[in-house]
Amino acid sequence: MKNGNAPRVRDIARMANVSTATVSRALSRPDLVSPSTREAVLKAVADAGYTVNVAARNLRRQRTGSVLALVPNLANPFFSNIIAGINSVLRTRGLTLLVADTQGGPDVHAQLGALAHSSRADGLIVLDGSLPMSILTQPACPPVVQACEWIDGLAAPRVMADNRGGAALAVRHLIELGHRRIAEVTGPAGNTLTVERSKGVRDALAEAGVTQRNDWLLEGTFSLGSGQQAARTLLAMKDRPDAVLCHNDEMACGLMGELQRTGIRVPEDISVIGFDNIDMAAHVTPGLTTVQQHRVDIGAKAADVLLELMENGSPVDTTQMPVHLVIRRSTAAR
Repeated sequence: MKNGNAPRVRDIARMANVSTATVSRALSRPDLVSPSTREAVLKAVADAGYTVNVAARNLRRQRTGSVLALVPNLANPFFSNIIAGINSVLRTRGLTLLVADTQGGPDVHAQLGALAHSSRADGLIVLDGSLPMSILTQPACPPVVQACEWIDGLAAPRVMADNRGGAALAVRHLIELGHRRIAEVTGPAGNTLTVERSKGVRDALAEAGVTQRNDWLLEGTFSLGSGQQAARTLLAMKDRPDAVLCHNDEMACGLMGELQRTGIRVPEDISVIGFDNIDMAAHVTPGLTTVQQHRVDIGAKAADVLLELMENGSPVDTTQMPVHLVIRRSTAAR
């Protein structure tokens, strides 16, 4: 540029032979311009050495340039791919992803109330279905999208896996292998995932004419430890099941490890199946049969829905993402 001055939007517009509005759209909403126009603008940007002043742009728009994800347990490996999917979309739009752990009870919830404010973030992606609704309905709360888990009654879009269908898929697999004595290790009572996955289990058992036994219905907490405890409960029974469905992989891995420690063979004595297909599932011995959620896709879709909500508003709806069965060696014919 002349006299060493930094290039401006009008310089880019002149070089690309487009309007300044088109330059702005090409840089902030490239999907709204034609490929040829976008290419011309990007070439002009590269030739001129132009950089976007993100802080100034956000100040003009009264935006923070950030999106906040509220995650129930950052130590849980389940969430890493979802966060990666969210970030893969946000970074293409020049947005920063902030992540907060929601564990800790009322004191943490009070802090989250301050974070879930339009002065701190332009939007929220909520992965915790146990949060108080008051945090997400305060007057200054930015747009909200719920992912994976959800809060009943909260008027915000949902992006989730087919939990009911996935649990039914798992039980049908066990039934096809000849199992009828099937135990279920659930998540916490009242949790939305627990409710939906339990419905799927009942659907598949009813289809096969199998009655669910109450003593083989065990409540867990989605943790390795609760899977171990479920195994101890089953081992103490005189009449044991020959297959176990766990509502997530962490519980399935904890259960399987405890069974093997006490001499119970998996799958020869008891077949075990999980839900989620976290990385650990492929590396335990035997490999864990499980229902795969496409977590990167869920995160990316949640980010897409949030961006649409932030920019244009959208009706409250639910996006259900497909799942599929990953068969490994932890399940076998009865």
